[in-house]
Amino acid sequence: MSLALLAALSQSPACAEDKPVYRCPGNLYTDALTAKEAHDKGCKTLDGAPITVIQSVAPKGGGSGKSSGGGAGAGEKVSPDDQKARDADRRKILEAELRKEEEALAGLQKEFNNGQPERKGDERNFQKYQDRVNEMKAAITRKEADVAALRRELGNLGNAPASK
Repeated sequence: MSLALLAALSQSPACAEDKPVYRCPGNLYTDALTAKEAHDKGCKTLDGAPITVIQSVAPKGGGSGKSSGGGAGAGEKVSPDDQKARDADRRKILEAELRKEEEALAGLQKEFNNGQPERKGDERNFQKYQDRVNEMKAAITRKEADVAALRRELGNLGNAPASK
């Protein structure tokens, strides 16, 4: 009812000025309430605020269910071949990511040089050098955690098919 009322209000601005429009909890806009009803429901008056009404579009398909669901209910079933292909793709992506992270970790460790990285020209101040060493240590710790997480994820992938 209130959506139709809002549509009518948006089409004839002169009518909208006759009655106060209220914004109620839940983003409900209406002018069909009395001042007492609006106050009781916790609605606020919109004074001079422009109201834009956007008509919702019904989803295509008419709500008759999923096209390939065939009455699957809450979730669609995936064929075993599709699932194997998805798992293989996931494994490839994780392995590529692991290689990339391991290379980045190796580069950081090489630059770190067992806690004695070479000083840069702008690091004449020892504290500046020490700050960079601490940042490198933290970056290495983060990379090690990333590598460990990727290895765990790959290990979980390896265990998943065996348990079924």
